[in-house]
Amino acid sequence: MTRGARAFAWITAAAACFGLATPAGAQGGKASQGQGGAGAHAQRFAQLCAACHGANGRSEMPNTPVLAGQHSFYAITQLFLFREGRRANEAMSAVAKGMKDEDLRGFSDFIATLPPVPAPAPSAPLDAARMKKGQALAQEHKCVFCHGTDFSGGQQVPRIGGQREDYLQMTLHEFKAGKRVGYTMAMAEAVGRIPNEDLDTLAYYLARFPGQPPTK
Repeated sequence: MTRGARAFAWITAAAACFGLATPAGAQGGKASQGQGGAGAHAQRFAQLCAACHGANGRSEMPNTPVLAGQHSFYAITQLFLFREGRRANEAMSAVAKGMKDEDLRGFSDFIATLPPVPAPAPSAPLDAARMKKGQALAQEHKCVFCHGTDFSGGQQVPRIGGQREDYLQMTLHEFKAGKRVGYTMAMAEAVGRIPNEDLDTLAYYLARFPGQPPTK
C-alpha cells in the first residue's frame, strides 16, 4: 500500500469513527446537533486559537490559515490529523495532542459557525493579467470541480477563496512535494505536474478572488 493510500485509509477510518462520512448536503443536520459543543468551545477558541487564527477566524499571522467560513467536516479532519501526528506543524500538534474526541467535535462545530470574512484591501494594485491567468489555471486544472465556482468548498473540501496567499502558496507546494496529507489523493494528483510559477499564480488569484463570500 502506498503512502497516499495509507493516508486515505487512515482518514476514512477517522471519518467513520466521528460519524463524518455523510452524504453531500447532510452536514447541516450534523452541525445543528453539535451546537451545544460549539457554544461550549467558543470561549476555549478565544483563549487557545484566536492569538494565531484571529478572534473572528481571519488570521493576520504569516502562513496561518483563515478559519472563517470553513466547514466542520474539514476542520475536524485536520484537527484529527494534527492530534495523531499525521500532519506536521509544531504549534498545532502541541495544541491538538491533548484533545479528546469531544474537543475535536466542539472546536470544529464552533469553527463552522464563523462566517466568512473578506480579505483586507490589497496593499498593491491588482495585477489584472495575473488574475486572468489565475482564473484560467483554476478552470484548466478543475479547481472549481471540488472547491466550487465561488471556491467556498463544502464537506471535507476547504474554502480557498479569500484564503491567505502565503498559506495557499505554501500548501500548494506541499501537496506537489508530497509533504501534505489530503483527504484523498486528488490534490496531489491535481498539482503534481503544475509548474511552481503557476502554483504561485493560483495562490495569488484565489487569495484575491473577487466573488463575494456567501453568508452562512
